Amino acid sequence: MEDTQIIILDYGSQYTQLLSRRVREIGVFSEVISFTTTAIDLKKYKNLKGIILSGGPSSVYAQDAYTIDKEIFNLNIPILGVCYGMQLMAEINGGKVELADNQEFGKATLFIDKTSDKLFKNISDKKQVWMSHADHLIKMPEGFEQIAHSDASIAAISNDAKKMYGIQFHAEVTHTQEGTQMIENFVYDICEAKKDWSMNIFIDHKVKEIKEVVKKEEVILGLSGGVDSSVAAALISKAIGKQLTCIFVDTGLLRKDEAKKVMDAYSKLFDMNIKLVDASDQFYKALENVKDPEDKRKIIGKQFVDVFNEQAKLMKNAKFLAQGTIYPDVIESSSKNHSSKMIKSHHNVGGLPDNLNFELLEPLRTLFKDEVREVGKQLGLDEKIINRHPFPGPGLGIRIINEVTKEKADILREVDDIFISKLFKYDLYNKVSQAFATILPVKTVGVMGDNRTYDYVVALRSVNTIDFMTANASHLPWELLEEVTNEIINKVSGVNRVVYDITSKPPGTIEWE
Repeated sequence: MEDTQIIILDYGSQYTQLLSRRVREIGVFSEVISFTTTAIDLKKYKNLKGIILSGGPSSVYAQDAYTIDKEIFNLNIPILGVCYGMQLMAEINGGKVELADNQEFGKATLFIDKTSDKLFKNISDKKQVWMSHADHLIKMPEGFEQIAHSDASIAAISNDAKKMYGIQFHAEVTHTQEGTQMIENFVYDICEAKKDWSMNIFIDHKVKEIKEVVKKEEVILGLSGGVDSSVAAALISKAIGKQLTCIFVDTGLLRKDEAKKVMDAYSKLFDMNIKLVDASDQFYKALENVKDPEDKRKIIGKQFVDVFNEQAKLMKNAKFLAQGTIYPDVIESSSKNHSSKMIKSHHNVGGLPDNLNFELLEPLRTLFKDEVREVGKQLGLDEKIINRHPFPGPGLGIRIINEVTKEKADILREVDDIFISKLFKYDLYNKVSQAFATILPVKTVGVMGDNRTYDYVVALRSVNTIDFMTANASHLPWELLEEVTNEIINKVSGVNRVVYDITSKPPGTIEWE
């Protein structure tokens, strides 16, 4: 966009997009681009106010380390290096980085040495921050000074004359206290950027873009009933109306009564074409004897495409396949366009075949979940849709660990329904970010009455998060967990043990697969 004020050069950190998220969160449009971008390329951005170098998994002294066009440092544009970005800035400007004896991963204490520095304006001199580095700076680059430290490393450096700053920690993650304030200090006080970003601006821009791209062609969208696909449908519908046909595919991997609820709700809410396709047998057959989660994702993605291709034959002008892909999906998938290491693929970004017969239309690809919800509000969607917890594209296929069967899917539907119903009963559904159940590939011994049982274990999971890139397990009331467990054991045949997952993200992911 011509309005881009902050550019983030991507060096492969799983948190790269969070940097963009934090900048937009304070009202400034930012864009993530490849680290291979040159100074000449950056000069094309007429309104560029600042550059951020992201973190990354490599070492700056490695032979194949990601580098930077050194001329970028001569553009007279403020630069902030984060983790790997700081180390790269230091090495190129005469500093020295090497493997640390005391590596820092996780929470650490930041001690600010220079409270007058603009980067730490309005920040107390002792803060909890989030570290994730094996290397550390041992020699200060020319013209820089240390402005903060941790118990194990130089934690922040600055060169005020050249407006170049570096932080060893990740200010963009929620585990860093006042991290957003630090980013705001860089964006507004150092870069002197102006507020130019809101969801209203995004909607206007995206509607115009969809009209220009689609023209008179028809669009098919896979409507799942979740927030992302619903908002994508509403946004595309606002742009092209009846040119959009929503296909709701019953994969057999949906939540309880999902197909009926979606068709009833969306036919009333949207002025668009909606069609239900029951392909459950097709999906179950394709997933027989498949255990690997990546294989399952790809198979489910392929089945979706096959279904859409079949539907496209009935729509002569269908040219586009629309999806509710959002930033976290892209980040955790592959790195074809950036340098991030893959955590897991998503069927809507990592599982589509190369011979896709549609052009992809992904209007929410640059948004995080809370931004998507805000777009939904601006478009007038019902709160029950906007506030619905995320549901993965592969559905219960990745909540059934190992092989997927109809029996397991039926069990999991009942378990999940009981869990979600209890969250509503305790007025907690809208106070947690995502809650669901998973069925494990193990059976355990139990006793019901005087009889021995040997049935499945199910795991309940509920997390609280702002951006879905980091998350903590929800502290649910013990009485709720007991009530849920008792009802599951008594009402769901095939389950005799319930556990609650308290793993944070990282090190875990929100979903189990």
